[in-house]
Amino acid sequence: MLSDRSTDTVRATLPVVGAAIGDIADLFYEKLFTAHPELLRDLFNRGNQASGDQRRALAGSIAAFATALVERPGTRPDVLLERIAHKHASLGVAPEQYEVVHTHLFAAIADVLGGAVTPQVAAAWDEVYWLMAGSLIAVEKRLYAQQGVLAGDVWNTWEVAARVEETEDVTTFLLHPAQDTPPPAFRPGQYVSVQVELPDGARQIRQYSLSRAPGSRLRSITVKRLRGQGSPDGEVSRHLHEHVRTGDLLRVSAPYGDLVLDHLDAPLLLASAGIGCTPVLSMLEHLVQEGHRGPVTVVHGDRAPAAHALRTDHMRLTEKLADAEAHFWYEAPEPGHPANRTGLVDLDGITVRPGTHAYLCGPLPFMRSVRGRLLEAGVRPADIHYEVFGPDLWLASS
Repeated sequence: MLSDRSTDTVRATLPVVGAAIGDIADLFYEKLFTAHPELLRDLFNRGNQASGDQRRALAGSIAAFATALVERPGTRPDVLLERIAHKHASLGVAPEQYEVVHTHLFAAIADVLGGAVTPQVAAAWDEVYWLMAGSLIAVEKRLYAQQGVLAGDVWNTWEVAARVEETEDVTTFLLHPAQDTPPPAFRPGQYVSVQVELPDGARQIRQYSLSRAPGSRLRSITVKRLRGQGSPDGEVSRHLHEHVRTGDLLRVSAPYGDLVLDHLDAPLLLASAGIGCTPVLSMLEHLVQEGHRGPVTVVHGDRAPAAHALRTDHMRLTEKLADAEAHFWYEAPEPGHPANRTGLVDLDGITVRPGTHAYLCGPLPFMRSVRGRLLEAGVRPADIHYEVFGPDLWLASS
């Protein structure tokens, strides 16, 4: 926890720092990438940097952490820390990189706030940073140990066993270890990082959910090709779609992610939209394998049936469960599709059982809407779990 003196200083300066945190984040990344261009080339997502999403996520997480320290002393925002730590672990972030971040972040704070950064203010925010960094380093150390890897050494070579064209823009890649070794264990809902070398020499990394349940030597990732030629947005998904074939090798991380299927004694609601169905498919397959008999409600929204990746599996797995029902919304449905399931997901007519645990994955507006309806239906906030593909902008957009 923060010292008493630093708590008073952070509380007093939080409005000023919070108002400037976006400018601080912008300048921080400018300084960081000027000093270490290899980080932008080989670690950070260039698409998220170009769009500003990573800057907004950084600003939101720092503001949320500092606010929690002063408003709820003696506690930590563990959900926030776990989510960030899982992403860092999947990228192979090492403890020494926090020193590099510290150097350029505090240089940016000093430049943006100028004379407002007195020695007392600098010391207080330095304490905030190292509380957050120290907590993340500790969680990441635990995550590395669970996978039996050294800090930062998360990568293995996998071979593409097959590829399946699910829709015009979605392809599933079936993978197995290139060496004769068992694949690392994972929990339904987790993801892996995939690093590819692009034509300009950059080795960019993206995260993809494992779309099959544990229990086989094969693993699968289902990748949606993002459009936007000529920009860094979607450059890895396009590379995978256009260049990676059966027999090719990929650099794949150990599995991580904190959206994992749990609370199996409670009613479950699995809600997704678009390619957010991939972790849900892993969860459903696991429930089928385990002979799950509790109530499960499956909700999904998509542009059209033809765009609904893994649609057949989505329905087939739901039908195999003893007490499950599926509800699909389409913006452009086929003839005969129910009118009350046309458009965006709104949970209209869905029974939300008492004690439900909900798992959400999809675009942020979709998840915010579904979460709001679940809260109205009496679901506890702590029982709503979510995954964001890309930087977590939930806090930044609140």
